[in-house]
This record gives sequence, structure tokens and C-alpha cells, in this order.
Amino acid sequence: MAHNPHAPQGPEGNYDPAGSTQMFRAFVDEGAPQGRQAATPAAAPASPRVGLIVGVIAVLAILAAVAWLALG
Repeated sequence: MAHNPHAPQGPEGNYDPAGSTQMFRAFVDEGAPQGRQAATPAAAPASPRVGLIVGVIAVLAILAAVAWLALG
């Protein structure tokens, strides 16, 4: 691929041939659109920690059932 001296350079001086890093940073820096700001939900969603605990309990129950069937 040919070198383009007019292409934007990153802050570290690393050349991004596709320009995707600069486009991503521009998207992130743009922020939320003015008309569509996040509204507070009526009911707060369950925390990820609760889902993790339920998942661990489910895995332990499945492992216990498999062990019981294998050894029984």
C-alpha cells in the first residue's frame, strides 16, 4: 500500500492506514446526540453481580447433578 503523507497521524505517531482509529475517536468524542439523551428507566435493572451469582449457583447445581448421575 502506498504511503499517504496527507493522512492523519495518531498522537503516538502511528499511522492508521484505514483511518478507523480517528473515526472511532471522533464518534466517541461526539457524545450523545442532543435530542436523544438517556432517560432514567422506571425500574433499575438488576446488577451484573446478581446475574453472576445466579450463574455460579446454576453451574454448581448442574455439576452436582452430573456427579450424582455418574457416581450413583
